Amino acid sequence: MVERVPWMAPVDYEIMLFFEDHPILVSPRVLAANIEYDRQYVSKRCRALADANLLEIIDTGLYQLTDTGKEYLKGELDVSDLERNK
Repeated sequence: MVERVPWMAPVDYEIMLFFEDHPILVSPRVLAANIEYDRQYVSKRCRALADANLLEIIDTGLYQLTDTGKEYLKGELDVSDLERNK
């Protein structure tokens, strides 16, 4: 079971699940179209997830799930490791 991280937005889990189901490089624009969220908001959340090492930025504006992100989705990661200063 995945534990909720206080700083995460509800869309963050959907973003990560998309990458888990589709292990490809995706831009926030393509991601937003597939999960039906605003592109700018998805882009902002992808940056936040990348800052937490859950997503990785590849090339200019393309993202993929990191090993840490995969561990989080499997419930194998201590969420205190994801706490960050805001």
